[in-house]
Amino acid sequence: MTALPPIPTSAEALSRVSPAEWTAVLSGPAEQAAPWITAAATLGRANAQAVLGQWLLDGHGVERNPAQALHWFLQAAEQGHAIGMNMAGRCLENGWGAPIDLFAAVAWYKKAASQGLDAGLYNLANQHAEGKSVPQDHAAALQLYRQAADLGHAKSMTKIGRYYEDGLVVEKDMEAAFFCYQEAAQGGDFRGQFNYAGMLAARGRLPEALQWLEKVPLTATPAYLQKVGAVLRDSGVAEFAAIGARMVAQAAA
Repeated sequence: MTALPPIPTSAEALSRVSPAEWTAVLSGPAEQAAPWITAAATLGRANAQAVLGQWLLDGHGVERNPAQALHWFLQAAEQGHAIGMNMAGRCLENGWGAPIDLFAAVAWYKKAASQGLDAGLYNLANQHAEGKSVPQDHAAALQLYRQAADLGHAKSMTKIGRYYEDGLVVEKDMEAAFFCYQEAAQGGDFRGQFNYAGMLAARGRLPEALQWLEKVPLTATPAYLQKVGAVLRDSGVAEFAAIGARMVAQAAA
């Protein structure tokens, strides 16, 4: 294991930290790295502020504290840090560390998207698709999803696939939907994996479908596992039912 550099005590000391030392901090034991990241964040380093915000949000190496997480995301965002902007938006959208404020969330998503951040484009697209904080505009949403997908954003590929499958904004095209779900599944999006598995099963490719369904629980949220697990469990197909039962059990654990 690479030793962590000394905790920086001044901006000058922080400026001398090499890329390799930054990597050592970020890849080191979280409990040891947290004081180092906290010091760098306090000294004003935007990327450290964004990292500290995420660790505080997740309880990674530090006690979970959504309010402090939002504080550090905002500190990074005010310095023009795109990830900080996007995560400030996420906190304000979901009420993590502050009351829900969708209009402020959208403002931060727009700033992150303007910097070309794939997650910012995706989250802004979701706002247009849902129409909760801005007028619903599926054409604008699809355009943003496409921009994010061009950057390799797997979740956006799933969303595009849904537009093609439903024939919303674009002409219904099941082949295009199949392609999008395949790309999303291979990119690691659990929703894409589930949708791709469904289309494989519909084409009679059950063994492949089962392989992709087995991947879904590796990254899916408990709420999603509960929802789709119940569908699979009650599908009447023995292979699907077994996987669904495991998903439901995992969600409840």
